[in-house]
Amino acid sequence: MPHKKYAFIMPLLAGLSALLLSACQQSAASQSAASGPDTRQHQASLDKYQGVPLIANTLNNTWYRSAEHAIANKPLGDAERGQARNIILFLGDGMSIATVTAARILAGQRQGHSGEEHSLSFESFPYTGLSKTYNVNAQTPDSAGTMTAIMSGLKTDTGVLGVDEGIDSGNCQSLAGTEVVTTLELAELAGKSTGIVSTARITHATPAATYAKSPDRDWEDDSSLPSDAKAAGCEDIASQLIHFEKNLKARIPGANINGIEVVLGGGRRGFISQDDPSGKGNRLDGQNLIEQWQKQYPDGHYLENAADLQALDPSATGHIFGLFDSSHLEYEADRDTGAKGEPSLTEMTAAAIKRLSKNPKGYFLMVEGGRIDHAHHAGNAFNALNETIAFADAVATAVSLSQRDDTLIIVTADHGHAFSISGYPKRGNPILGKVIEVGSTIPAQASDGMPYTTLGYRNGRGFQNLGSDNNADTAYQQEIQPGRHNLDEVDTQSSGFHQEALIPLAAETHSGEDVAIYAIGPGAALVSGSNEQNLIFHVMNYAAQLLDVTPPAHAK
Repeated sequence: MPHKKYAFIMPLLAGLSALLLSACQQSAASQSAASGPDTRQHQASLDKYQGVPLIANTLNNTWYRSAEHAIANKPLGDAERGQARNIILFLGDGMSIATVTAARILAGQRQGHSGEEHSLSFESFPYTGLSKTYNVNAQTPDSAGTMTAIMSGLKTDTGVLGVDEGIDSGNCQSLAGTEVVTTLELAELAGKSTGIVSTARITHATPAATYAKSPDRDWEDDSSLPSDAKAAGCEDIASQLIHFEKNLKARIPGANINGIEVVLGGGRRGFISQDDPSGKGNRLDGQNLIEQWQKQYPDGHYLENAADLQALDPSATGHIFGLFDSSHLEYEADRDTGAKGEPSLTEMTAAAIKRLSKNPKGYFLMVEGGRIDHAHHAGNAFNALNETIAFADAVATAVSLSQRDDTLIIVTADHGHAFSISGYPKRGNPILGKVIEVGSTIPAQASDGMPYTTLGYRNGRGFQNLGSDNNADTAYQQEIQPGRHNLDEVDTQSSGFHQEALIPLAAETHSGEDVAIYAIGPGAALVSGSNEQNLIFHVMNYAAQLLDVTPPAHAK
């Protein structure tokens, strides 16, 4: 037994031994990983694409390698690798878990039930996981950095598209060497058909991350492109969409691709000149990019309204380009459902799948419910939840038009919002209503003597009582009204009611908590657990083996 004078040494020695043992174990694990199947496969991909900077830059990224290793250590093994002929990625922009819960309840209550027991279509998917949404330089992220993570398998900075964290945000000259490949591009290289559907502008952050490389998500057309960026040769996002096929062939000489077969959404203004007779164009260069697209794809179909989409011949095989609004599509509650109005997200999704399914090699389709996010920014839960329900309907349609054995469907969000469900309302209480507690029939009062709603925002423009106004964006024309307001005579379930917010801001913000991932089909089990957001790319790549099936002619 040691002398008590030196007794303190024993715990130190024990701690040192534990540290040494841990280091040895980590070293052994590292050596095992270094020689594991994911490393061998990674090296094979590196050897194959060493002469293709776009892909090699992606493969060499630390975030990419980490997620690749995480996939290799998932319990699924090789059982379903390469079994997905088709991939459908549904992205509910801003669709936090609280949003899903509240939308589920609202949908159930609209069917005459209490609501809590209801489920949205994708909630019945067999596998669910969590996604960590932070950007490399931001605790609470934006849609550009998050969608780049989902599409390219690596995390990057906020506000940039299709590039790694080496980019200098807003600096065109820093673009070279930072570009990364996307799932859509890999699908093109693999001979699959590809499509993009969104209720937002098709040049907005989420859809743009599937095809564009930009140091600034706001460079949607040349009117927003700074003069120094133009001088340095940067291309605006709308132009990148039209020239997608040419640009990808330039980055990967010999690539045998035929461009994005289906593009449906909003944002017409970014493709036409300010001199356009419609008076709704943005472009300063005088170009009509729609006409350029039509010349590039003479067998293609350009669409401007719901009637155009409905009139499409089901047997049509040409490219489809639909721009149904000058900016974002209307909120579903405010949408013109007539022939000259806009198609629903469900109608666009169905049309895209029917066209893309004609390719025996399969397809990749990204569908965004973009206006969920916009309604939250405006502080209007009614439209946010209504858009989520419409989004879930589109997912249900995709499930009905695809086969579980060869189609991987992933439903997720890019980030959450400062949106909450709180108080102690009784079961079945209207989710958009005021809190009525268990055992009561009248609205509960807060300590200030006024009623309060179940749903609310921590920040934003705050309270508005706009009645039956279905356009959430009307709030931006009103004064910011933070804090508490007397809701005694206010119908909080009306479409024009905007919930109270604590902190006054020009617009409500994103939140930084995890969001859910739901999946069905080959490889779906890989989404289980708590995951870095960029792992979603690797799940899709695993399921379809996009890197492996890309013809060698495109590589070194």
